[in-house]
Amino acid sequence: MVVQARAYWTAEPGRGEVRTVELPDPGHGEVLVRALRSGISRGTETIVHQGRVPASQRAVMRAPFQEGDFPGPVKYGYLSVGVVERGPDGLVGRTVFCLHPHQTAYVVPADAVVSVPDGVPAERAVLAGTVETALNALWDAPPLLGDHVTVIGAGLVGCCVARLAAGVPGVRVTLVDTDPARAEVAAALGCSFAAPGDDLGRSDLVVHASATEAGLRRALEVVQPEGTVLDLSWYGDRPVAVPLGEAFHSGRLTLRSSQVGAVSPARRGTRTHRDRLALALELLRDPAFDVLLTGSSPFDALPAVIAKIAEGAMPGLCHVIDYPADHPHESQED
Repeated sequence: MVVQARAYWTAEPGRGEVRTVELPDPGHGEVLVRALRSGISRGTETIVHQGRVPASQRAVMRAPFQEGDFPGPVKYGYLSVGVVERGPDGLVGRTVFCLHPHQTAYVVPADAVVSVPDGVPAERAVLAGTVETALNALWDAPPLLGDHVTVIGAGLVGCCVARLAAGVPGVRVTLVDTDPARAEVAAALGCSFAAPGDDLGRSDLVVHASATEAGLRRALEVVQPEGTVLDLSWYGDRPVAVPLGEAFHSGRLTLRSSQVGAVSPARRGTRTHRDRLALALELLRDPAFDVLLTGSSPFDALPAVIAKIAEGAMPGLCHVIDYPADHPHESQED
């Protein structure tokens, strides 16, 4: 028997398509997962859709189960939640998260999936990869008790950072964005809200997640002397000018990057990638994260949905893809 599935591919820059794929039988230590939901990582998947992954970063940017190469054809994505149809007894029937591209079903090693905790709906669980990014960032630059933290950019990553930071006792979090509608999101996350031009005061830690040069400049303006600006934005192939004159040296400022590909050095000796992902899923027991789920579409609409997101015609935070409820299709091999 041949198990068939459907997968989303970036066929070439600016054009996506759904392709039929044949799956192998799961072997020893493998699982067959039927997808329930997947999430679109707006920033990264827009860069992939537009063919803007720099040549120097194409190897670094590879997703765990990516097929093809940048700029295309390439099968890319990493926010998938499904149910195990076949595999070890302890996993069959379990809802799991996997760093897999958008695909209706897939076969992966059993240790590539992490069980979703009871009480975390599949739709919310697609946020695990983004919460993991935020968790790693706060391991890189943890706020201290009583700190004022400013997060510039109320996109999905910025909002996840804001929610986690707001859970630290005594920490005040201000979420900054150009869209005034994000004030309601900030309130739901337990944060205050401000526009970039408002008087933001000074912050002990500034997390930049707007992916804009203007946002990074503003971050350097509002951090306390000897404070840290943590940049989570990825700019693809766009150059960014940073004002390292002015008060950068006299204020003894620190500008550092954070990226989820490696566990933060602060926890690398005691936590694995799997540990970090499992913790992110536990943190998603918090229903406040539901405010970040701002739309859904059926799987077959993926080519049009990603094109609209890349064009800026479909605003929002996490757009969720819903998968057919039927089992993977089996056909007699010719």
